[in-house]
Amino acid sequence: MGCLLSTPEVAGGARRRPRNIGEVVVFVPGLRIPRPLDFAQPLGDGLSKSLVERLSALRTRIEVMAGQEAPMTTKPRRTATQHGGSTLTDLQQALEDYLPVLLGLVENGNWLKHNLRFCWINQEDDVEETTMSDSWYEVLSVLHLMAVLLLSQANLLLLPNKFTSGYQSTALEDCKRASIDIFLKAAGYLDFAVQKVLPQLPLELRNDLPLDLSEGVLKALCLQALGQGVEIQLGMAIDSIKATLAVKRRLACEMVKYWHQAEEYIKDLPLANGWGEKQKLFIQWKHIEAKAIAYYLHGLILEEGNTSAGIAAAALQAAEEYLKESKMACDSFHVTLPSSRNPPPWGASKYLAERIPKDISSKTINWDSQKHEMIKQVAPALPDFVLSLKPDEYQLPSTDPSWNDLQVQNVVPTK
Repeated sequence: MGCLLSTPEVAGGARRRPRNIGEVVVFVPGLRIPRPLDFAQPLGDGLSKSLVERLSALRTRIEVMAGQEAPMTTKPRRTATQHGGSTLTDLQQALEDYLPVLLGLVENGNWLKHNLRFCWINQEDDVEETTMSDSWYEVLSVLHLMAVLLLSQANLLLLPNKFTSGYQSTALEDCKRASIDIFLKAAGYLDFAVQKVLPQLPLELRNDLPLDLSEGVLKALCLQALGQGVEIQLGMAIDSIKATLAVKRRLACEMVKYWHQAEEYIKDLPLANGWGEKQKLFIQWKHIEAKAIAYYLHGLILEEGNTSAGIAAAALQAAEEYLKESKMACDSFHVTLPSSRNPPPWGASKYLAERIPKDISSKTINWDSQKHEMIKQVAPALPDFVLSLKPDEYQLPSTDPSWNDLQVQNVVPTK
């Protein structure tokens, strides 16, 4: 059975905590970074020298690159590498190269899966690092890092430096569409991790996982990716003359449901330091903001229909109140360390900020400022739509062919 060792935050000082991460479009959790691991001693008698060396080289590459990437993930400029891409892209490729070789340790009941003590630095837990002697923990950590790197890639793609006046509109649309694909791929990694990898770990180990890898955080991060994908779709619909008001409302209502579900998974978790608290505040902010735009669009449709003017006005008034609340939630998110900045509004956020103050003041009831909660209570219910965005289907790659050779010898399994 695998065992666990957690190191207090004060030990070693290996965790990096930047105090300012710049402009944030997509919340990116702190990277989990693997600690050095000696493959030779635990596996030397069970595997060929070449396979042990390959495992070691592939993981060492990830250790070095992740350590270099951690403080860089939110910076708009990437460093070009000898391969012509970014360090972010190269780290993603390194993980994809490592995973098929790693899977040889966990498939077919391989008794070697408990011989190694995998250690990773945590970002959202009170302990600095967590070590487990179970190769499924390593697989889970790899998938989580692959998903976080995609969220970082989406953030870089959507940062406002892309949206300068000289940036062609077609290229801008391509960036938005590409970001949706990235969100769905990241959600696919996280959904697979929850559905297929977590159950492989014994219950006692699952209970001892760092918060970064807890089921609630993984599910919330998956729903965040889907929610941000719908947000991009909504922004594109707002910019399109072909999209009807009903289509925009549907997307906005779906966005509310994604963020609501994400908040339900994460609200009671003890995410009290830095990255963890920031993730919770980001989800709260986006949930409130989604309500503001959904109620605004719902109110406009009610105005066009046969609904009483009072019900439509109540929906619009609720939109105005949620907009005020979202601005406060936005500020709370950005001042929480590591501090961040809100980019100039664009897409759905820009539409929200511009239209509500202009359109609503002349149409709504003049409520007393103290009736904030009452305004939200009397607002009509939002329509309930089936969620349209789903995580991409993901399957683990085939085990590397190097495991096909007779390399595992008769080794007494580690207890």
